[in-house]
Amino acid sequence: MHDVHTVRAPSMLRLAAASLAGTAIEFYDFFVYGTAAALVLGPLFFPTFSPLAGTLAAFATFGVGFVARPLGSMLFGHIGDRRGRRPVLVASLLLTGAATVAVGCVPTYDSIGTAAPVLLLVLRFLQGLGLGGEWGGAVLLTAEHAPAERRALWSSFPQIGPSVGFVLANGVMLMLSTTLSDAQFAAWGWRVPFWAAGLLAAAGLWLRSSLAESPSFLKMEDHARVPLAEVVRDHWRLVLLTAGGLAVGYAVFYAVTTWSLAYGVERLGVSRTVMLSCIMAAVVVQGSLTPVVALLGDRYGRRPLCLAGCTASALWMFPMIALLSTGEPLFMFLGFLVALLAFITMFAVIAAYLPELYEPRVRCTGAAVGYNLGGVLGGALTPIVATAVAEGERVPWGVAAYLTGIALFSLGCFALLPETRPVPRMAVAPATE
Repeated sequence: MHDVHTVRAPSMLRLAAASLAGTAIEFYDFFVYGTAAALVLGPLFFPTFSPLAGTLAAFATFGVGFVARPLGSMLFGHIGDRRGRRPVLVASLLLTGAATVAVGCVPTYDSIGTAAPVLLLVLRFLQGLGLGGEWGGAVLLTAEHAPAERRALWSSFPQIGPSVGFVLANGVMLMLSTTLSDAQFAAWGWRVPFWAAGLLAAAGLWLRSSLAESPSFLKMEDHARVPLAEVVRDHWRLVLLTAGGLAVGYAVFYAVTTWSLAYGVERLGVSRTVMLSCIMAAVVVQGSLTPVVALLGDRYGRRPLCLAGCTASALWMFPMIALLSTGEPLFMFLGFLVALLAFITMFAVIAAYLPELYEPRVRCTGAAVGYNLGGVLGGALTPIVATAVAEGERVPWGVAAYLTGIALFSLGCFALLPETRPVPRMAVAPATE
């Protein structure tokens, strides 16, 4: 990635803040569905199923959002590579926000029968479509403005967005679940966070209205006619390796934030409030440490941190499951925290790493498709597989084995990728990448 001009720190801070706010809002939309799927959607939309089957069905609709994300990255990536990064941010936010508000309006199975889960499925697909475009636009706009020597740091701000979105989504859920009775929460309380997405989307659009287009895009003279075709033809190996590398991050994050929530409430008998509090506390620490880890990426490189995160994940999955199985809040928090620190060791630098791997003309498509395919491999399947594997086991060691296997697979993928960290200007003149 070539720097076309240097952006001053105050301008970078405004840009990074706007990108963070946007990703936070879109991931709020995505996560509020995951929490609802873990807590209430099964009985409301799949009442003819057993409790386990209902949870699996709700998680299946959750997974549809991940399947849609690569399609969204193809659609919005085409726009980003042909028309600019900035239009992607507006269109993706509008789509995700509208779909999320609509989820809060869908009648339950008791009111409209099988049309209820079908509508849920369609809206979840649209949510995923929008989020698939959001990440590429937000990350590229920040990364392509940032000075090379601090690209990982500035690019990490959009990566804090998922943590903020998760805390917002679950904070609202936690407040409602503690102030409403179970009957009130099931009747209408779960809908409130979805309706709130409309206000958040409006705020996000206002924040993004003044953002400048990426300098790399403005400088580009030869735009790809069909970016996806070029990515498939010339960069297919890179896409598959990045998707495989990122799979463990998604698997670990959603094992902690989605599957463990359902497991703790349904199987361990821990209250919703306690489980949400433990998970949220771990996510807050993870989010606050993201820029610190990104600075290490600027100093030591992107690939070493990705390898370290995969290794830590592989080593920690069995201890995490053991700590979760105690049902003790402090032990569960410790298990979640270490797992999420392993996750962010990779994902803090990914926002700089992926764009640097692709040439500018197909960067929006290539980086976003690789990122979101990793979500299908690691995020879509993990709650479903983990719920099924954990059935009948006193301690779900099968879940730990599954997550460890993904971590080792991702470690192998990252080992085959090159380093991209720009050479420091003091070492080479002029600095190039």
